[in-house]
Amino acid sequence: MLKRAVFAAALAITALGSVEASAQSRAICYNCPPEWADWGSQLRAIQSRLNIQVPPDNKNSGQAIAALIAEKNNPVADVTYLGGIAADPAKDAGILTPYKPVGWDKIPADLKDPDGNWFTIHSGTLGLFVNKQALGNKPVPQSWADLLKPEYKGLVGYLDPTSAAVGQLGVMAINLALGGSYENLDKAIQYFKALAKNDPIVPKQTSYARVISGEIPILLDYDFNAYRGQYTDKAPVQFVIPKEGTVVFPYVMALVNKGPNAANGKKVLDFVLSDESQAMWGNAYLRPVFADRLSAEAKAKFLPDAEYARAKPIDLKKLAAAQKQIIDRYKNEVN
Repeated sequence: MLKRAVFAAALAITALGSVEASAQSRAICYNCPPEWADWGSQLRAIQSRLNIQVPPDNKNSGQAIAALIAEKNNPVADVTYLGGIAADPAKDAGILTPYKPVGWDKIPADLKDPDGNWFTIHSGTLGLFVNKQALGNKPVPQSWADLLKPEYKGLVGYLDPTSAAVGQLGVMAINLALGGSYENLDKAIQYFKALAKNDPIVPKQTSYARVISGEIPILLDYDFNAYRGQYTDKAPVQFVIPKEGTVVFPYVMALVNKGPNAANGKKVLDFVLSDESQAMWGNAYLRPVFADRLSAEAKAKFLPDAEYARAKPIDLKKLAAAQKQIIDRYKNEVN
C-alpha cells in the first residue's frame, strides 16, 4: 500500500510538472492571424527556436483591444500585435505594460513609445491589391478616383473602418491624398459616400484569400499582401500605389499587462526584433523596422522607389487622435 501511495504521489508530481511545463511553453498573442503578414511562418519559427507555442488568433486590432479591455482583471493574452493607430489608445486603456526588448535602442524614436509600452516591428504601404484576372477586360485602376467609376461597381472592397485598423487607415490615406487633414475628414467622407453608390464589399476580417480567389477583385490593402499573392502564391495579382498618394503604416507589438505567461511573452517580443525575424518579415514583403534586414532580393520584388515616393509616413499620434472621429463619421454618414 505504501509503495502504491508513493507511486501515486510521484505520478501526481510528474503530472503537475507536465502541466507547469506546458504552461511555460505557451504564449497567447491577440491579433496574430497566420494569413496576415505571414504570421504563420513567424509562429512556426517561434515554436522551433523558442519552444513556445503561440496559437494563431484571427482578431483584428479593434477586436483585440476590446477583448483585452474586457479581460483586464483576468488577462488571457500575453502579447498583442496592433495597427499603429491602436498603440496609444491601448496604452491609455491600461492594458499594456512597459517592456523594452532586445534591440529597443535601434528603433527610431517616432516608432516606439518612449516608456516601452509598444514598439514597431514592421510597416506596410497602403494601396490597391488587384486581382487582374477577376477584372476581366477592365483596366487595372491606377488611382483612388478610378474606384468611383461605374465599371468597378461591386468590385471594390475595403475592411470595415469601424473596427479594423487598415479600414481606418484607408479613410485617412484617402483623406490626406485628396487634400484633407488629420483634423478635417470631409474629403474622405465625401469619397466613401460616393464609393457606397458603387456597391463596395466591406468585410470585417482579413480578406487575403477572397482577393486571391477573385471574390474581391480590388481591395484597399497593403503591399505585403499583394506581393505575397504575386510572388509566393503565383496569383494573377498586382499592387498599385494610387497616383494621388498614400501612406506608410507601422505595425506594433506590446506586452499585455499582467498576462499569465509574461516571461514567454517577453521572449516572443525579443524574437520579433531579432535579425532572423526581421529578415523573415522582409522576405514576407514587409519593411522591417530595421531597414538593413530587408535583403536586396526581397526589395527587388517591391515596386520601384519612384513609385514609393508617393507614400508618406503616417503621423501615429494625429491618426490616433482622429480615430474616434473616423469611426463616428463613417458609422453616422457612410455606413
